[in-house]
Amino acid sequence: MRILLDTHIALWMVEGSDNLSRKVLEIAENPEHTLFVSVAAIWEITIKHAKGNLRLHPREARSAFHLAGLVELPVTGDHAETVASLPQYADHADPFDRIMIGQALHEAMPLVTADTKLWRYHSTLVVPA
Repeated sequence: MRILLDTHIALWMVEGSDNLSRKVLEIAENPEHTLFVSVAAIWEITIKHAKGNLRLHPREARSAFHLAGLVELPVTGDHAETVASLPQYADHADPFDRIMIGQALHEAMPLVTADTKLWRYHSTLVVPA
């Protein structure tokens, strides 16, 4: 199964964070799963790093993702168009989250996240971490 990881899940995974749930660890350890990280996540890391909100340099994050066996998922026009079909929520307009949801929907792959605001977008799409 192909699975997309939200930015924080991918970071937690390469850091070996205790924040990862048993469920996420089981997903990651299953050899039948291919784990993806969105190019949008790398862009998000780049912006947070530039603002001083994240110490990890995007080059280091990208290298760690590759070493962990994560596959980069490019952002396509189809992914961007899928975002137009998403419901609008007054308390959630994060463009990085929305494009990753669009990617997951278009690619028919679950998105693993601990962000409870994302869980409401699609009950069969988002896997609560």
